[in-house]
Amino acid sequence: MLRFEELAYESTPMGELTLRRRHIAAAGTDVFEVKLGEEYLMSSLFTVAEEELARLGLAAVAAPGPLDVVVGGLGLGYTAVTALADERVGTLTVVDALPEVIRWHEQRLLPVSESLVGDTRTRLVHADFFAVMRGEPGAEPAVPATLDAILLDVDHTPTFTLDASHLDLYTVDGVHRLARHLRPGGVFALWSDDPPEESFLAVLREVFEAVEGHTVEFANPLTEGTSRNGVYVARRA
Repeated sequence: MLRFEELAYESTPMGELTLRRRHIAAAGTDVFEVKLGEEYLMSSLFTVAEEELARLGLAAVAAPGPLDVVVGGLGLGYTAVTALADERVGTLTVVDALPEVIRWHEQRLLPVSESLVGDTRTRLVHADFFAVMRGEPGAEPAVPATLDAILLDVDHTPTFTLDASHLDLYTVDGVHRLARHLRPGGVFALWSDDPPEESFLAVLREVFEAVEGHTVEFANPLTEGTSRNGVYVARRA
């Protein structure tokens, strides 16, 4: 059995980006992992919370559809492909700052790539999601001017970001700018490596009518225990 394989290696402005497949005996399965330098960005061993980001976020949208949805951060694709399972979704635009990650999916290197790229509702866009949200709705032609849902999975938490330039999004002003891109009743949902924190829930309440924080628990075969992530869900009036 092949226990380790490097599927792709890219040098990016953010550092060395690696996609690899590794057999983890404790889990009894092959796992796809993405590393940026020495930092683990994501693993297919832990996808429950990423999938719940899509389910919880779209469940909060009352509109019958067709829905225009943006996913910030492509990664391994689990949030995006889970969103496509909602039949109300009419368009799914996935925005990622790393063209290498988009290329991996276009080359069908990852388990969900075919389901994601092969769906006619999907568009993969190389752009800085945070810059798009700072801009006026419609300024980025590849992204719909108004949206029913924005699902974001890029940073570790609202205070532990991959890049310092992302921090402004998690302020009241930043959330106000993001909310301009949502239709009335539209939803912003955010994944976090930590359970929801009251400080960011308070920021969301300054802008949105209804705000919830969800703790998502899942079995961790590496620790033989339970891990917890968070999903924030906020809906416009």
